[in-house]
Amino acid sequence: MITIGSVDIGGTKIAVGAIREDGRIVKRLECPTEPEKGFQHAMQRIIAMLRDLSAGGTKLAGIGVGCPGPLNPFTGVIGEVGTLPGWQGGSLAAELQSGLDLRVAVENDADAAALGEARWGTEIASGTFIYVTISTGIGGGILLGGQLYRGVDGAHPEIGHQVLDNSGPQCYCGARGCWESLASGPAMVSWMREQNPDAQVSTASEICDGARRGDPLALQGVEREGYYLGLGLANLITLFAPDRIALGGGVMKSSSLFMDTARGVIRDICTQVPSGKTHITLASLGPDAGLLGAAQAWLLRHR
Repeated sequence: MITIGSVDIGGTKIAVGAIREDGRIVKRLECPTEPEKGFQHAMQRIIAMLRDLSAGGTKLAGIGVGCPGPLNPFTGVIGEVGTLPGWQGGSLAAELQSGLDLRVAVENDADAAALGEARWGTEIASGTFIYVTISTGIGGGILLGGQLYRGVDGAHPEIGHQVLDNSGPQCYCGARGCWESLASGPAMVSWMREQNPDAQVSTASEICDGARRGDPLALQGVEREGYYLGLGLANLITLFAPDRIALGGGVMKSSSLFMDTARGVIRDICTQVPSGKTHITLASLGPDAGLLGAAQAWLLRHR
C-alpha cells in the first residue's frame, strides 16, 4: 500500500502528513505559515517537514498539495491570494518536485477537501456533491458524477462570493453583500460589533457561546447566521439540485444553533427543484479534510 506526502497550506498554518491510500494518516507535522517571510521560505520548511516524515523509513510515492486560490491546478502556480501576500507567481509543483524528486499534484484547498470528503467521508461515488466550508471565509468544491467540476481555464468556482444582498457589507472581492461577507465567522463578529460597539467578542464561537447562555443579541446573531447560511445553500440547491451537501469549517461546530433556520429558508425558497431530496450533512473529516483531500488529488492524477 503506497503512502502519499500531503500538504495543506492555510493562511495561518501549514500541515503535512503521510497518508496511506486507504485514508489513514500515519504521521503529521505542522508549522506556522508566516506568509510575510515569502514563498521560498515556506517551500524550504515544507520540504524539510516532508523529509522528516520519510526519515523513519516511510517511502513517499508522491506529494499532494492543497492551497488557497486563485491558483492554476495544472501548473501549480499561485495567483493573487489574499491570505498569502507576495506569493504570486510561485510554483508549488516545480519547487516541491525539484526539492524532493517526486511527482506533485496541486489543487485548490476547497476542491481538495471536497475530494477527500467524497472519498473518505460521505463516500458519494456518483451524482452531484457539494462540499462547503464556513469558517474564516466561505468556499467549496463541486463534484459532478464523481468528477471535480472546473470552470474556464481550470478555474475554481468561488461560491463564497455569490452576492446575496448588494446593500450588504463590502468584501475584499469587490462585491457588496456576498455570502462570505454575510455568513463567515468574521462576518458574524462584524455584525455583532455594529449592533453593540462595546461587545467583547472576537470570534464566532464566542457569539455562539453567548447564544447558548441566552444572550439576546447573540441569539439574534445566530438567527441571522442561519438565514444567510440557508440563503446561500438555497442558491446552490436551485442551481445544481445536488444529491448531497456536506458542511465543514469552524462555524459549523455550532450548527445546532442555526441549521433549523437554514433548512427553513431552503424549504421556503427552493420551490422549483426537489430540495427535500438533497441530503445536507455535516462533513465528517474535520480538520483532516485538507490533508486527506490533497492525498486524494494526487491519487486521482498519478495512481
